[in-house]
Amino acid sequence: MNWIAIAEILHILISIGLSIKILMDSSTSVKASAYILLIFLIPIAGVIIYLAFGLNHRKRKIYSKKIIDDEQKIEEIIKKVNLYRKENLPLFQKEHPQFNGLKNLLFKDVKSLLTRSNHLKLLVGGEEKYPELLNSIRAAKKHIHLEYYIYEAGNIGNEIGDLLIKKAKEGVKVRFIYDGFGSRKISKSLVKRMRNQGVEAFPFYEIKFPFLANRLNYRNHRKIVVIDGNVGFIGGLNISDRYDNRQKNKCYWQDFHLKVEGMATWYLQQAFIADWNFSSGQRLAFAYDLFNDFKITENTTNNWVQIATSGPDSKYPSILYSFLEAINSSQKEILITTPYFIPGLEFIRSLKIAALRGISIKIIVPKRGDSKFVNAVSKSHYEELLEVGIEVYLYKKGFIHAKSMICDEEVSILGTANLDHRSFDLNFEVNAVVYSKSFSKELKATFDYTLKESIKLDYEVWKERPFIKKLGAKALGLISPLM
Repeated sequence: MNWIAIAEILHILISIGLSIKILMDSSTSVKASAYILLIFLIPIAGVIIYLAFGLNHRKRKIYSKKIIDDEQKIEEIIKKVNLYRKENLPLFQKEHPQFNGLKNLLFKDVKSLLTRSNHLKLLVGGEEKYPELLNSIRAAKKHIHLEYYIYEAGNIGNEIGDLLIKKAKEGVKVRFIYDGFGSRKISKSLVKRMRNQGVEAFPFYEIKFPFLANRLNYRNHRKIVVIDGNVGFIGGLNISDRYDNRQKNKCYWQDFHLKVEGMATWYLQQAFIADWNFSSGQRLAFAYDLFNDFKITENTTNNWVQIATSGPDSKYPSILYSFLEAINSSQKEILITTPYFIPGLEFIRSLKIAALRGISIKIIVPKRGDSKFVNAVSKSHYEELLEVGIEVYLYKKGFIHAKSMICDEEVSILGTANLDHRSFDLNFEVNAVVYSKSFSKELKATFDYTLKESIKLDYEVWKERPFIKKLGAKALGLISPLM
């Protein structure tokens, strides 16, 4: 027998079979082409990489949570929100007519109803977020729900952990979700201590054999806190000393977080409960005591908020769609901060079209990322952006981890989603879409301050880079759909 010939035939048959599966499962031809190219160019490794990272779990819906047994209870809980929606829809359309399509998209796609009575507080860096979070936890009376991708047992991690244990002993119900991959270092130390002293803690997905676990690729990247059903936190900051610039860190960390008090917490709570039931195996009901009642008065500030979620359990990449709709609805200016700029072709095209129709677009990315490889792939897109007049700035003070978009000083999007395929297709993410001129103005002021700590790329200089750097960027661009 010619074992080499047999192996070659098996490889061809497997490659053809996987190629057919990739074509049927992939949502874009670009991503399909990248995986097929990988399989044929790197025979064994390419197959392993696809099986480990490329299977379409959105289509397979392995994360279908089926979290609620009583559909009638849900309808009762959101009945008031529906009423608020009908009563306030004319007011919203009067205040933000150009973004009515964005509001409709999120309602139809992820059933995120528009909420009005929200008090918002922008928190910049861990030095602003952590004191605010600790104070809110101290004030908790009924329950504390936390969900983090990264939770590290440093100074701030231990301080929050000790406070959670203290609140649990006081009778406050404390539930904590941590990602099995991102927070893997705390499972045998801090989590064990929390559990022994009354805190319920579960990994979103327990990774027992990291190098063999396909679902390692599908991470819970959300950062959600809900306290007593009326205070919520959402944004880019995890729990770690590295995010707190009061610590003696080597790198300055620029990041945004949002504290929200109001009806928008209902949807943060809903997202948490869904993830809790999946992680814990429990059936935490949508009980009334988990959702505070909010009243709108004549003095209510019109901070309209929708919560956008997406993940492998979503029918559509909802967060990607919300970004695209916001770009397409903008008429004057788009301001973006992101640590990783590896979006798909549709996102790049939307930005270029917006620039060509006269929209001013500024993007701040890190000068040096936390991954040299990812940073190099990000650079593959800069030249085509600069060519159409989009301004790209490299943050030089430290590392910018903030994930935000401001459109026309009217709508702001901030949360956990990066501008890459992982956030749009693979991770569980959550964003807040804020329709507020006052809040957008405040966030823009922070953007402008960050801009002063950044270097503007010059198109003429950038396009004259050495040939080898251009070739490397183009080559890396081929695999960007896989990142």
